[in-house]
Amino acid sequence: MLLNKIDKETEFVAHLLSKDKKRFGILYDNFNLALYGIIYRIVQNDEIAEDILQDVFLKIWNSSSSYDAKKSRVYTWMLNIGRNSAIDYTRSKQGKVDKKNMPLDACKYINEKQSNLNPNHNYIGIKKLVEELKPDQKEIIDLAFFEGYTHAEIAEKLQIPLGTVKTKCRVAICILRKFIKK
Repeated sequence: MLLNKIDKETEFVAHLLSKDKKRFGILYDNFNLALYGIIYRIVQNDEIAEDILQDVFLKIWNSSSSYDAKKSRVYTWMLNIGRNSAIDYTRSKQGKVDKKNMPLDACKYINEKQSNLNPNHNYIGIKKLVEELKPDQKEIIDLAFFEGYTHAEIAEKLQIPLGTVKTKCRVAICILRKFIKK
């Protein structure tokens, strides 16, 4: 099983670095739902999430040469690009305007849709692994990585010191790394 994961990862890296449209399409087919799920959870709007997803894959295509397998897996690297793009959008002027102008009935639709959304970022079992964390660690990881909060925003939301948030996040990530290496 571990060898299969390594083979898949090697294959994904080769697809990423190839600059071949068909091989890149394989990456898209494998990761678009997971990236869309993360982006959607942050921006909470279908059209905006789809636009950001398209931009994310362009960024991935254009910056594929900057990928470093020693630093992270392909999925993690792509996920960070998607997450950061969604967060950048929400912090942008247009993102703030769009959020203020969202009709009330759209909020109801978003909540219903979100409960049915299958972001498929479980291909490596991340959500299942996060469930294994202590409740306070899980809450911080959920806010930071699945909802797009910054450490400062988490500290404000949970009313705990920023240093505590950073420490709990770092400890939780170390625990998740150990789970993944098993």
